[in-house]
Amino acid sequence: MSQERHAGRLLAISDIHVRHQQNRDIVEQLHPEHEDDWLLVAGDVGESVADIVWALSLLRDRFAKVVWTPGNHELWTAPGDPEELRGELKYRHLVDRCREMGVLTPEDPWPVWHGAGGPVTVAPLFLLYDYSFLPPEAWSRSHALRLADDAGVICTDEFLLHPDPYPSREAWCRARVAATRARLDALPDDMPTVLVNHFPLVREPTRVLRHPEFALWCGTTATADWPVRYRAAAVVYGHLHIARTIHCQGVPHHEVSLGYPREWQRWPRRQPHWPVDVLATAPAQVEGAGK
Repeated sequence: MSQERHAGRLLAISDIHVRHQQNRDIVEQLHPEHEDDWLLVAGDVGESVADIVWALSLLRDRFAKVVWTPGNHELWTAPGDPEELRGELKYRHLVDRCREMGVLTPEDPWPVWHGAGGPVTVAPLFLLYDYSFLPPEAWSRSHALRLADDAGVICTDEFLLHPDPYPSREAWCRARVAATRARLDALPDDMPTVLVNHFPLVREPTRVLRHPEFALWCGTTATADWPVRYRAAAVVYGHLHIARTIHCQGVPHHEVSLGYPREWQRWPRRQPHWPVDVLATAPAQVEGAGK
């Protein structure tokens, strides 16, 4: 293993949603402070292949390394997208496009960061969710879905995120969890990690949601012990649009979303915390209750 050190930072962003022009303008202004800076992109770049490729190629041209993992929006079969790809086919197509650009994905060998806070293995994870984050008053998935429907917070995934060829999103999640666990188990026991996933790996971040029913679409209880089990120096996630850092069992969990313009314009103090230096110790502040 190379012991070369560099002076850059391990930075992270998510939920840049570049179909919104205001967000696109912010991404166009994003530059590293040091030539060795890496950028972790934790999903929800956009819905269309064209928007995703535009943003990731721009960032790859600027940062020493870009690591991407998909969010739910990347997996949508969005109306008007000429690619018209569904489920696993869209994901694999995006992986191929990333490889053409030199952007690392969950399907590639995981890189080792040798800068400040390293060495750590940077592990981009693609895990989805399985409806196991039930709201407190729900006793089953079907009951939780009824409560979400009553609250008017049914996730758009129910209409646009197709699991093909899997029979359900839960089945796709189970397959991704099993395959990812096998890769993590194969890592050296003395190597810390930075775990990067679009959805939180533990339930705690969802407890501040304005609509607790939305937690159904936010992760899986199958990963609850992963930050400790796999020696995480930090966990990076997005999806909730609640930019902050919390600590669970001594591990910092960084929510690194930009979010929709209506959100970050409402909380202008959020912007200086983005992108996040994930191996620094200073936490971001909670600015709102997101989704």
